[in-house]
Amino acid sequence: MITQDSIEALKARLDIVDVVGSYVELKKAGANYKVPCPFHDEKSASFVVSPAKQIYHCFGCGAGGDSIKFVMEYEKLNYPEALEKLASTYNFSLSYSDSKSPKVRSGIMEKIDAWYRYLFTKNPQVISYIKERGIYENSIEKFGIGYAPDSNATISYIKSQLFNMNEAIEMGIVGSENSRTFARFIERITFPIHSANGTIVGFGGRTITGHQAKYVNSPETPYFNKSRLLYAYHHAKQSSHKTKEVIITEGYLDVIMLHQAGFTNAVATLGTALTPEHLPLLRKGEPKIIMAYDGDKAGRAAALKASKLLSAGGFNGGVVIFLDGMDPADMVKNGAVEELSTMFREPQPFIEFVLDEILSLYNLSDPKARELCMQDAIAYLKTLSPMLQEEYKSYLASRFGVSPSLIKITNQINTNQNTHFIDKNRHKDMWELSLIKTVLESPEFIDQILDVLDPSLLKFHSLEFSLALSGEFSHPELMAIAVDEQIKALKDEEALKAELISFLMKHYEREYKKVNVRSDISFEQKAFYIRKFKGKIALLKRGELVTFKS
Repeated sequence: MITQDSIEALKARLDIVDVVGSYVELKKAGANYKVPCPFHDEKSASFVVSPAKQIYHCFGCGAGGDSIKFVMEYEKLNYPEALEKLASTYNFSLSYSDSKSPKVRSGIMEKIDAWYRYLFTKNPQVISYIKERGIYENSIEKFGIGYAPDSNATISYIKSQLFNMNEAIEMGIVGSENSRTFARFIERITFPIHSANGTIVGFGGRTITGHQAKYVNSPETPYFNKSRLLYAYHHAKQSSHKTKEVIITEGYLDVIMLHQAGFTNAVATLGTALTPEHLPLLRKGEPKIIMAYDGDKAGRAAALKASKLLSAGGFNGGVVIFLDGMDPADMVKNGAVEELSTMFREPQPFIEFVLDEILSLYNLSDPKARELCMQDAIAYLKTLSPMLQEEYKSYLASRFGVSPSLIKITNQINTNQNTHFIDKNRHKDMWELSLIKTVLESPEFIDQILDVLDPSLLKFHSLEFSLALSGEFSHPELMAIAVDEQIKALKDEEALKAELISFLMKHYEREYKKVNVRSDISFEQKAFYIRKFKGKIALLKRGELVTFKS
């Protein structure tokens, strides 16, 4: 069992924005962050992450919790599994109170990487290939280039080092099929792939002996998800934050050669197109994004898809297409560093590139194809903000050779904006909600409040008030109150006293009026209540709080 002290220490290291932001793309909204909820289908952003409270809450479906709860829900893990996942991600060592072997990484990836690197130094063929590509000795060291031998050698090494074979399978070093184990990387140059914090989570491998697949990557594992990772991001992140710019390429060698030439903000996707899951990583620091892709059909298609994704996401940047069979690595090797620098300074903006590419896909001399092309281009423009739509209508019209008035973009207005946690048919009392938020943020005021006010006095939110008093802080209704920026907590005792006096004055004045007209009680009872309420009102007018039971 994981010790409670260890859990608390891990929680202290976690930041809710960083944890949630590694899964979904967060956008700043005042003091909080918002995004469409990842736990239910919606178009409006009703999922709120509060860095101050270190919690998240969805005003639509009610999902909420802390960093650990989010990983549990998103990854479909139980509590210990989520703790171990986060501990691995943040290089934190958990402590256990029993003799069970903790499910933590043993360092097998780092040891296999060191072995691959050693084998590289003993293989003249791979050294020759790497140096022919123009890669220097310091780059070989920096990027940890290695070599994976035949399958039997890898299996024998794992056994000789007494590594756990099941862990080797789980980490993607070894595969298993029909009781047969085999190495995932066979006779390939290896490139270790790291998480954003620098932990080795997988490998990429390039064949030099004619295997059918030129490149292979580690399979999906609990730690390796190629749709969320970028090759060399751990090397590039400091430079990208400084320059406010990220260069995205298609291959490992492109990245290595660009770094070698001084473009230390270069990264690469891992054999896959850019995906929405990459965007949270790219969003950090709000950099300009430059897509540096090959000019062949596959490269242009990948650049088109990425540009649509990035422009719709509001990213700034553009595309550089390499023609004549060249790529960034070739240009660095040929000494064309200044030319590269100019190309990266002047990329074609994403939106222009997308519109140009869409037009290139159709035979514009055919009226029907021309109409379909226009529909395709307008459908893309609708993914942009209204201002950008208006701006690029004229660009599209000029490329088509028509009047901008012919570019008709109609947007449906979403009237189902779920901005608050309370059902629209239910009254929301801001004073009561403010009192509840005060209890949540300043529990030292609870006794003072309970001396003068019973939960039953709250007409609309007595349930939430009772939950707050009982410490049920993880309840969805309380989380919704905690992250709602429209609800303000009372920060000092004097402000709280003034608000309580105002509330109680109105309450007892209403009670006085009601009892004065009641006919179901005796004259003596009516006189008693009238004296009682008049007395309380008199004290409140003098600025004195009165106890509820007096």
